[in-house]
Amino acid sequence: MRSLAEGRCSWAIPWPCIHEFLAIVTHARIFDPPTPVESAITQIEAWLDSPSLVLISESPDHWDQLKAMLIAGAAGPRIHDARIAALCAGSGVTELWSADRDFTRFPITTRNPLLDT
Repeated sequence: MRSLAEGRCSWAIPWPCIHEFLAIVTHARIFDPPTPVESAITQIEAWLDSPSLVLISESPDHWDQLKAMLIAGAAGPRIHDARIAALCAGSGVTELWSADRDFTRFPITTRNPLLDT
């Protein structure tokens, strides 16, 4: 992510991913000890300082994108993933980076950055 943030090419983060990052890294049942909220905020602000970052949120045609992702195979807890995939697709994102294999069910190219060593 550092090379993206320091690079000149546009890169994007959907707003729900910012929220999820905060929820995960500060969760005491996931990390022992959890990341302090102040440290998580500092990390997000570092990303937000990147001049090439685009923050993705819902557009007027979001429902059409989300509906397509739901039909592709989302229900229950996968609705959150469908929302992220729809935001990316609707914003022209060509590759979604995630270690979550559930995204492979959606019509968007995915890559696990943890496997790219």
